[in-house]
Amino acid sequence: MSNSTAERAAELREALTRASYEYYSLDRPTMSDAEYDRLFRELQEIERAHPELQAPDSPTLRVGAPPVESFEKHEHMAPMGSLANAFSDEEVDAWHQRAVRVAGDAASASGYSAELKLDGLAVAITYTDGVFALGATRGNGRVGEVVTANLRTVRDIPLRLHGSGHPARMEVRGEVYFPFSAFERLNIERAARGEPPFANPRNSAAGSLRQLDPSETAKRPLRFFGYSIALPDGSAPWGTQSRLLDTLAAWGVPTAPHHAHCVTMADVHAHAHRIEQQLRAELDFGIDGMVVKIESCAVQAELGNIGGREPRWAIARKFAPDIAETRLLDIKVNVGRTGKINPYAVLEPVEVGGTTVRYATLHNFDLIRQKDLRVGDVVQVRRAGEVIPQVLGPVPGKRDAKAPPRPTAMPTHCPACGTLVRVEEKDIFCDNGACPGRQLEAIVHFASRDAMDIDGLSYARVEQLIEAGLVENVADLYELDARRVAELDRFAERSAEALVAAIDASRARPLSRLLFGLGIRHVGTEAATLLARRFGTLEALSGTLNGRAHGRVKAPASSDEVESVHGIGRTIAASVAAYFADPANRALLTRLKESGLRFDEPASAAVGGAFEGMTVVITGTLSTMGRAEAKHRITAAGGKVTDSVSKATSLVVAGEAPGSKLEKARMLEVPVIDEREFVRRLGAGGR
Repeated sequence: MSNSTAERAAELREALTRASYEYYSLDRPTMSDAEYDRLFRELQEIERAHPELQAPDSPTLRVGAPPVESFEKHEHMAPMGSLANAFSDEEVDAWHQRAVRVAGDAASASGYSAELKLDGLAVAITYTDGVFALGATRGNGRVGEVVTANLRTVRDIPLRLHGSGHPARMEVRGEVYFPFSAFERLNIERAARGEPPFANPRNSAAGSLRQLDPSETAKRPLRFFGYSIALPDGSAPWGTQSRLLDTLAAWGVPTAPHHAHCVTMADVHAHAHRIEQQLRAELDFGIDGMVVKIESCAVQAELGNIGGREPRWAIARKFAPDIAETRLLDIKVNVGRTGKINPYAVLEPVEVGGTTVRYATLHNFDLIRQKDLRVGDVVQVRRAGEVIPQVLGPVPGKRDAKAPPRPTAMPTHCPACGTLVRVEEKDIFCDNGACPGRQLEAIVHFASRDAMDIDGLSYARVEQLIEAGLVENVADLYELDARRVAELDRFAERSAEALVAAIDASRARPLSRLLFGLGIRHVGTEAATLLARRFGTLEALSGTLNGRAHGRVKAPASSDEVESVHGIGRTIAASVAAYFADPANRALLTRLKESGLRFDEPASAAVGGAFEGMTVVITGTLSTMGRAEAKHRITAAGGKVTDSVSKATSLVVAGEAPGSKLEKARMLEVPVIDEREFVRRLGAGGR
């Protein structure tokens, strides 16, 4: 073996380790999959020929090791205690008062660390001089099982820590979890192979780590978050819990988002409520609460543990479960405003995340088939997005013997009007513009808060107006007569007048609201604002709407003209151009113009603003406005809002409890501003 072979192996390990970190931890890959595979195979060939060159941090160890007959036992460096639970603000306050009685004012002087309570499998990873040496499950808290080979397959656990100054020996503790998206994909793949689905993400993570064959573990896309460090002498040189998390991140150990340093207990409660009610639904992994810790490590040591088991300095603030089991009673469909026919689940009512759920999205019929969902199944339901529940899949072993022999088939005709459906990839559409199902959804969308914001025009009210023959499309709203409306059930003269007044007030909404309200396919609030700012008036975008115009008649903007707008892609541009070329849509717009709706964008919004030409990412919670409003104001001020931080990001706005996006911004040296500066820039209209 030559020195050049050893040097090449070292170069390959370094390049592959860096590429893996950029892909899994930073979400910023710089190496193509093909190049990664080529270098990986080269390293494998070198190690096969020269086994002595396989270092303990070699990326090839992530593909697994030979199967074992049983797991060895491992005694942890220090006990891995369990947390006491609290189920209300009052119980958290009671825990705090107990800590104050033991440690005095010091228990509150440094504040509190608030962290997500992950719903996965606790593990301890031993590092020797910064290199992964051993991995074990929590076990009984003192003794766990050695699963070193299995943990090495978890891609975002570093096999060698970044930086320098690592203790000679230590345990990094954290949680292995199964992302919801990966869990769904895996179950779909298993169903396609005729294998039974896994029960839930947590059990699947635990089962994956206890595979006797590590190559089986390697097939499952497990992830990891670290949250503590144990040293042999019990010391805590980082001083505070927040600095401990910063240390882990600096070493390349991923940490959970939405960690916050809270000054008061009121801050702790507010953060817990934000996580449970707002942030939790956005996560791609399970949590069952928030862990509250005394910030100071010195005070933690003074408080110690109760019976050597539960730390006095931490408590788990538990949340209502966000995954529940219930029975699938039926699969029905509705027709969206664009004509897309959407299947949804009718469920036996069940509490999920503190809310009673009766319906859930099923996305499309292809997914129903892939998940092998059948009416009568016991299914798992999770809250997703903001409030929209989704069905994860059937619960293994609980299928009713009377369940249909196969999943519900895709309909061939629109359930609302009987038109033959059009299939587009995995979705199906009704192309009948007069379909009553489409009109209902179109009017509800038009009246929504982010569109024309017509107060009082609820889903039920729109249904009632359509059934009474008073409206067929959005233009009919502006011809409603209060006396006719008052004749309907559940309407009185005053409520009818209030509804008509609300509709009348919507005439003054700016062009950006109208463009979003029209329901043009692929055009959300951000795209609508960008188009309104760029074109200024609807006629500049749609062309002349009737033959009575003076001067030259203008044609609708072409797809290329629309795509030239910063932030507008080819798909949106084609959809916009097609919408304004459609005679039926143009006739509708003509009626809206004759009804006196505003067809322009305010001049102040149509010129360069504080975020002109910038790509902005928002992380954390803003106290002065919701995220939707913040996005709208950024686009109105000339910027574009994206969800992930990259080299192309111009600015990051960091609210309370910012997540991993803030860490990425600092690594990439992307400018970061706080909420106060964000609001100042919006108000100043400049940088």
